[in-house]
Amino acid sequence: METLESIGTPALVLDRSVMAANIATMRDRVRELGVALRPHVKTAKSIDVIRRMLSGRPGGVTVSTLAEAEYCVEHGITDVLYAVGIVPAKLDRVARIGARGATITVITDSVVGARAVAARAGEWGLRFPVMIEIDSDGHRAGLEPGDPAVVEIGRLLRDESGVEPAGVMTHAGGSYGARTAEAITDAAEQERAAVVGVAERLRAAGVPCPVVSVGSTPTATRARDLTGVTEVRVGVYVFQDLVMAGLGVCEIGDIALSVLCSVIGHRRDGRMLVDAGWTALSRDRGTASQPVDQGYGLVCDLAGRPIPELIVAETNQEHGIVADRYGRRINPEHFPLGRRLRVLPNHACATATMHGRYHVVDGTAAVVEVWTRVGGW
Repeated sequence: METLESIGTPALVLDRSVMAANIATMRDRVRELGVALRPHVKTAKSIDVIRRMLSGRPGGVTVSTLAEAEYCVEHGITDVLYAVGIVPAKLDRVARIGARGATITVITDSVVGARAVAARAGEWGLRFPVMIEIDSDGHRAGLEPGDPAVVEIGRLLRDESGVEPAGVMTHAGGSYGARTAEAITDAAEQERAAVVGVAERLRAAGVPCPVVSVGSTPTATRARDLTGVTEVRVGVYVFQDLVMAGLGVCEIGDIALSVLCSVIGHRRDGRMLVDAGWTALSRDRGTASQPVDQGYGLVCDLAGRPIPELIVAETNQEHGIVADRYGRRINPEHFPLGRRLRVLPNHACATATMHGRYHVVDGTAAVVEVWTRVGGW
């Protein structure tokens, strides 16, 4: 059996027992809130992880790429929400996925987009479910809740033959900038109120709104009430990461993902080199604006125990530069050439996407399984 001492570095390591605990926690949390779970698989990108996320009879899945949608359908998942604004050029591919017996729902935040979907669906002789994307916090895409175009799009989806109104959705990405648990709770209520209010407007205008969908790991964790919401979309909870820990959404010990690396040298300035650069860790600096800046990742020993004073301070393509966060010199005798370390990621999604497979452990150094990931778009 291979171990973390024998596999090549850098390598992506997944502790499945920690992951299982994260999955159970979110499943219980969503059940407590009285809504369905539609896990976002953009973080996982592996059927071995996705099937575990789907335990407990949740809803379908959310994807961020059509490659993920195709992958899920190939593995028997037939209820898919493609949660990125649709453009006409992608609709033929969506139709081909749907022709394989899957229901794939697309999203739009414009009248032009809705008309394009309807026109292409008519050419295929199909009917596409379409959700309206709402911007609940100014974070990214979507219509403001009070925009008149919301009802205009809803009526178009209701009346055109190639489409049908599937509901409304939003992502409270602004919650990632919260600094207190109460602020995340407030963001969750803002998220809920925005889409529930839009759903009520649509229904009052005679437009069906069967699904009211919200989603972010912080807001799902801290929400007190989801009255009027039908489903929650969450993804990073499956692994957690340093950003989530910095928000107080999880503990450092809840982070299931790490990058295995080797010490490859020591610098004259007292820093240390490892063979995990930005191609292994990503260049995500999500903790930079948090009270504790974790650089490009927090360094751990081979067992996954954090070495609190050590972070990856800089990255080149294949080199990570490890520094003591207090500016002290690293003793080379404590970290000899070839010593193996693990780095916890700032952003699990960004780090995982740099790798093609998970080396799965279960609380020890033994690699018990290798799970492949889907990539591309």
